[in-house]
Amino acid sequence: MTPSLLFFTAPLRRLFATAGTVAALTACSSAGWHGYDFEAASQRLARQQVDASQIGLPTQGAAVTSIETPTAVGGVRPPASVRANISIQPVDPAAPAIQMGLLLPKEWNGKVVMLGGGGYNGTVPSLYTYPAAPANQGAYPLLSQGYAVFASDSGHQAGAAGSRDGSFGVNDEAVANFSGAALKKVSDVADVLVTRFYGEPPRKRYFLGGSTGGREALAVAQKWPADWDGVVAWYPAWNAASLDLQFGRISRAFAQPNAYPSLGQRKLLRQAALSQCDALDGLQDGVISNVAACNAQFDPATARFNGQPLRCASGGNEGDQCLSDAMVAALKTYATPIQFEAPLGSGETQYPGFNVWGTELGEQGTSPLQPTVNLLAMNTTAPASPAPLTAPYWAVFWDQWVRYFVTRDANFDALSLDPQNPGPWADRIDTLTRLQDINSTDLSAFQKRGGKLLMAHGAADALVSTRATAQYWQRLERTMGATAVRSFARYYEVPGYGHAASTAFNANWDSLKALDQWVSKGIAPVAQVVTDTAGVPGRTRPLCEYPSWPWYSGSGDVNTAESFHCVVR
Repeated sequence: MTPSLLFFTAPLRRLFATAGTVAALTACSSAGWHGYDFEAASQRLARQQVDASQIGLPTQGAAVTSIETPTAVGGVRPPASVRANISIQPVDPAAPAIQMGLLLPKEWNGKVVMLGGGGYNGTVPSLYTYPAAPANQGAYPLLSQGYAVFASDSGHQAGAAGSRDGSFGVNDEAVANFSGAALKKVSDVADVLVTRFYGEPPRKRYFLGGSTGGREALAVAQKWPADWDGVVAWYPAWNAASLDLQFGRISRAFAQPNAYPSLGQRKLLRQAALSQCDALDGLQDGVISNVAACNAQFDPATARFNGQPLRCASGGNEGDQCLSDAMVAALKTYATPIQFEAPLGSGETQYPGFNVWGTELGEQGTSPLQPTVNLLAMNTTAPASPAPLTAPYWAVFWDQWVRYFVTRDANFDALSLDPQNPGPWADRIDTLTRLQDINSTDLSAFQKRGGKLLMAHGAADALVSTRATAQYWQRLERTMGATAVRSFARYYEVPGYGHAASTAFNANWDSLKALDQWVSKGIAPVAQVVTDTAGVPGRTRPLCEYPSWPWYSGSGDVNTAESFHCVVR
């Protein structure tokens, strides 16, 4: 169906919207959605429009473009439900539309979940699951609990580069949508359609996301606190533009001659760090839990593994059995902060280094998660410009950001731009940081309306620094006071867990249950447990509140959380 057929004039759209609401309400009994006719509501859904006046930020309105019955995953049929595919039209005719999906279960629990995206977005994510969802909940953890679910591509459609495709950055409205505006637009459209479908508005509204989706989770709590009852932010790239600048610094370091380590050299580095740091938490289990001590003690320039120096004797690249001086220097760049000569437009003055030592940077392995781990870390080829998709994820991200967001010149050499001295591009970068760094730490409006925040981050994340999330938490406590923060928020770090996936400790945690119990029943999360599905499938660890981490008590089953306690040392 063409856009001209999808969108009526504003008065007609308002009339249609009103008629649709009346029809939906008529179909429901006085008891509310419990008495509605699912089949009839699904048929009406296919014709729904949402007027621009019903959306809190400027658009040209929205319309359902198609509906479908969700298909089976792995031979398992989903609970009865209907999916609507929706297009939100831009104000700028040159901007892409926002494409979104809305999944409506027949047996609704009265609550909705909005899911965040990843990377540069560009596709509508799966509406069936959420970050680190427990494997024992099956293929449909959201549907099976009765949640209505929605998400979007944030206002552009990715090409072959997928979540690394930043080419939309040449359009201002597309950049604004990606930076946060699409969140409000999509949320408002979903609210209208959910209310029409069931005959009453959602009782609770939750947002769950990781990485860019984690940034989006914090964005809705910061910018639209009245709309949300609770959010879960996994490994949030909250200061996204500052992170991009750190990506540039790291990319330039690993682009130097002999600086990019092979898969074998990265595995050697991780093994060396484990040999020195693994037991610092009281147990050798393939996971470094005392990360701060490891960062303080481990130095790849002087470390040894199996009796041999990690550094190549000649300082050059002698192969997989050692690291060159250029590699050591680049790795230390990765592990240290970027400092800006002057505050950015967002006010940020730095972006921290990463917990590199012991982290999976991409290596050879037989785990089915290995390709994902490699992709989201250092991949298989050195940074370049234009960056091939075999380059590190962060190198492609920087290359796309510079060429499309900053310079808007597809032929620009991104590696020639010094992120600490951007010269003529400083003003444009400042503008982007004001859009993309979601760094407000006054969440008092969210707190006062009863909102709850759960944050979690793997301590071995190679793509978004765990230290950045800790910095946000520390700022939150300074702004609002630790007591006030504890009344509505928690932050956990998961040792061994990387960015969205890990072969060492792949975390599963029922964050949605913890959030819903806190919001709906006033039961704050205590004694939370995280489960590994990859390193040692089924083993558990306590999910320790920051800044504590799990210490082995010295006795008991090493694979059960009860044998550990959370410490700060």
